[in-house]
Amino acid sequence: MNSILNLKRFYAISLALVLGMMIGSCDTDELDDPSLENVDNELILNVSDENLELEERFIGNELGFTWSSGTNRGTGAAIKYTLEIDLAGSDFSDPLISLVEGEKNRYFASIDHGTLNHRLLNSRLDAGTVYDLEARLTAEVTDPAVEDQVSTKAFSVATYKPVSSRLFIVGDATPNGWDISNATELSGAGQRGVFVYEGKLTEGNFKFPVSRNDCWCQDFYTKDPDNDGVIVYNEGGSGEDVQWTISEEGNYRLRVDLINKTIDIAPVEDAPFSELFIVGEATESGLNIDAPAAFTQSELDPFVFNYEGNFAPGEFKIFAGPMGDWCGEWYRPQVDDKALENGDVIQAAGCEPDHTWLVTEETAGRYRISLNTATNTIRFNRINLHIVGNAGPNDWNINNPAPMEYVNGDFVYTGPLKAGELKFSKYQGDWCDGEWINAEENGQAITNTEFITTFGCEGPDNKWKLSADDAGDYEIRINLDTETMTVTAL
Repeated sequence: MNSILNLKRFYAISLALVLGMMIGSCDTDELDDPSLENVDNELILNVSDENLELEERFIGNELGFTWSSGTNRGTGAAIKYTLEIDLAGSDFSDPLISLVEGEKNRYFASIDHGTLNHRLLNSRLDAGTVYDLEARLTAEVTDPAVEDQVSTKAFSVATYKPVSSRLFIVGDATPNGWDISNATELSGAGQRGVFVYEGKLTEGNFKFPVSRNDCWCQDFYTKDPDNDGVIVYNEGGSGEDVQWTISEEGNYRLRVDLINKTIDIAPVEDAPFSELFIVGEATESGLNIDAPAAFTQSELDPFVFNYEGNFAPGEFKIFAGPMGDWCGEWYRPQVDDKALENGDVIQAAGCEPDHTWLVTEETAGRYRISLNTATNTIRFNRINLHIVGNAGPNDWNINNPAPMEYVNGDFVYTGPLKAGELKFSKYQGDWCDGEWINAEENGQAITNTEFITTFGCEGPDNKWKLSADDAGDYEIRINLDTETMTVTAL
């Protein structure tokens, strides 16, 4: 919270300085910024934190830059600003980050800590290292008779190693024993860095590797010697190999938080159903209860069932069997014509009351539904695809990527693409939080529509690449049901 207040204070003070330096007198109709007539304005760049230590807990915090206007030497010409970040001592021929590129009337910029860390590591810098960086602001006057003005600001950034986007459990207490190449994977809990295992554990020990790599020298999470509820990060298998112990065989639920370094272990009972199905005119099943589309039961949490698909206007409910019986077991909302909102559900057998969820023209689209039969709660996550990359409209901004439009099962983008790279995300927020649509091969042409799906930061981080000759207007269509993509040059 203090860092956020400090950043706001930084912007307020810097803005006051900028406005003070921009006070001038001239004809306001002839300039984008009339204060630029003041020939004494010096271009000055400021940064909100000159010694920044990035932490994954605070990825939403921002590093801010503000600057004074500079001058056009009384010519009345506009000024364009470019802000770049590179290693200290570099010549900026290939900067690590470009924050502003040739924009007028712009006197501040910011980058959140998560994106800053990702961009630095993506530029082949090392995690857990302090780097001396330099920000360079260039003010280009549109009148060629006025020379460019440049201001630089030195600062340092300590990078961090992001927590793994996957986690596994291994040990003689687990389903696959000490066979690390076949270790059981935990499921994501819908929160960055949090993983859940729910299933059988026998008497014995366990710990958590970050992959199925059969080298025991990989990263592990083990138990704090003094606290069963605290995990310890052992990079490269270093440190004490203290494991958790299960003394009584049964079904357990483990919740592991890699960022806050905590673990919760609790016994659980059997799930009430082993299968769930979706039924209704809004869904791919229609009104067929003889062979409806099935949910997927989580391997690690048998109480949780997930379904992803396209929803048209209409109604639906969730069926638990037996097949063909309209008065069988159902999960329904508490009221009829319920909107697609997270909340409680009612589980009951019978035909009445026949409450259903209602999909309207406005809410039609693709959704991922998660139903927890232990808590009788349901979550709806609307799925969209976004373009991420410097070839697209919003550059590498994962917090605000360019959305595609959902049209009858297709995700569609129509508009310009620049020279550069791009890929597609199914979410927005942090780089390691969700699923990606990647090119089948890194650097393949945008006209090559073969793609793969990856999760988090595991990669391969393949991207489509457009040359300067490829830049232009395109229509891109992606259908997640048929797993097809079409690209048309306009």
